Amino acid sequence: MNQQLINKILITIGFLFLYRLLAYVPVPGVDTAVIASFFDSHSSDALGLFNMFSGNAVERLSIISLGIMPYITASIIMELLAATFPNLGQMKKERDGMVKYMQIIRYSTIAITLVQAVGVSIGLQSMTGKDGSSAILMDHGTFVMVAAISMLAGTMLLMWIGEQITQSGVGNGISLIIFAGIVSAIPSAIGQTVTMLNTGAISFITVIAILLLILVTVGIIIYVELGERRIPVTYAKKTMMANQNKRVMNYIPIKVNLSGVIPVIFASAILMFPMTVLSSSTNPYVQAVADLLNPSGYFFNFLTFLFVVFFAYFYASIVFNAKDISDNLKRQGGFIPGVRPGEATKEFLNETASRLTFTGAIYLGLVATLPWIIVKGMGVPFYFGGTAVLIVVQVALDTMRKIEAQIYMSKYETLSAVGL
Repeated sequence: MNQQLINKILITIGFLFLYRLLAYVPVPGVDTAVIASFFDSHSSDALGLFNMFSGNAVERLSIISLGIMPYITASIIMELLAATFPNLGQMKKERDGMVKYMQIIRYSTIAITLVQAVGVSIGLQSMTGKDGSSAILMDHGTFVMVAAISMLAGTMLLMWIGEQITQSGVGNGISLIIFAGIVSAIPSAIGQTVTMLNTGAISFITVIAILLLILVTVGIIIYVELGERRIPVTYAKKTMMANQNKRVMNYIPIKVNLSGVIPVIFASAILMFPMTVLSSSTNPYVQAVADLLNPSGYFFNFLTFLFVVFFAYFYASIVFNAKDISDNLKRQGGFIPGVRPGEATKEFLNETASRLTFTGAIYLGLVATLPWIIVKGMGVPFYFGGTAVLIVVQVALDTMRKIEAQIYMSKYETLSAVGL
C-alpha cells in the first residue's frame, strides 16, 4: 500500500470523524434532555428510523439532524428531470453543464432543507418533557429562525464533507456519511438488546435468531453483489494484432445489481421527507397519515419495496448505456458471437440488462423489507430492517473495490516507471 492511498484513507477517516463531531453540536435554544426523553419513546416509529440514518443526531437535535437526505432528495428530483427533459440531460453530460447541474442541486438542497428545518422547529414548540417543561428555551419565533439557519449550515457542511471525501478520499462521500451514521448506532443497539435480554423483554433464542438473520442477509448481499453476467466478445484479427501488447477485455461484465445501493438510499430519502414534515403537525388527519407511514407498519414497507424496485430500474437505465457500448465495440472491431454489430447488439445488451435488473430489483426490494417482516413475526419490540444492513454491506464492498483499484493502479504506475 503506497503513501498516496494511505493519505486518501486518512483524509476519509478525518472527514468522517468531523461528521461525527457535528452530531454532538446541538441547535441553540433547545433542552436536549427533553428531546432525548421524547425519542426514547419513539425508537420504533418514523422518528426512530430517521434518527438511525442521521447517526443519532436527531435525538440530540444536532445541527446535522436533517442529515444528507435533503441533498439526496434534490439529486433524485434532478435525475428525474434530466431523464424527462433532453436539454437538462445533455447539460449533465457536458463538462461545463455538469457544473451548472450541480449548482442547481445545491440550490435545491437549500430550499428543501429550509422547508424541513422550519417544519421540525415548529413541531418542537408543542414538545414537552415528562415534568411539563418545554423543549424550547427561547422565543418561538426567534427559535424557528435560529433552528432553520443552524440546520441549513449543518446540511451544507455535510454536503461539503461528502464532496471532499469523493474528490480527495476513498469511496463515495455521500454513501460513506450514511454508512458512518448507521454504524455509529450499532453499539447502542447492542446495548439495548443486552438490556432487553436481561430484563426478559426478549429471549436468548430470539437474539440468536436475529443474529442468524443478519448473517444470512449479509451473505446474500455479498453473493448477489459479486454476481455478474459476462457476455463474450470476439475481436477481429487485425485488432488483436494491433493490441497484442495490451490487455483487451474479451467479455462485457453486466452486474446482477447494476444500480448498487442508490435505489435503497433514494427510497429512504423519498419516504423520510414527508415523515419529517408530517411528524411536526398536531392535526389529527396529518397524524393519521404519519402513523400510516410508520416504519413498523406494513404499508411503509410495501412503499419501500415499490420505491426500491422503481429506482433500481430508473438508475440502471442511467448507468448502463447499451448504445455507447455497442458503438464502442463497433469502432474497436469487436462483436458478440451470434449477434450482428450495431442496432442488434444494442437490443441484445438492453434485453440482457433488463432481465438482470429485474432480478436485482426484486433482490433489493426483498432484502430491504423481508428481514423486518421476519423480525416482526418474532415479536421483537424494536425496529430492525434490512435497509441498514444493505447500505452498510454495499458501501463497504464498494469502498473495498475502490481501495483495491487504487492498489492495482499504483502497481501499474510502479512497473511503468521502471520500464516494465
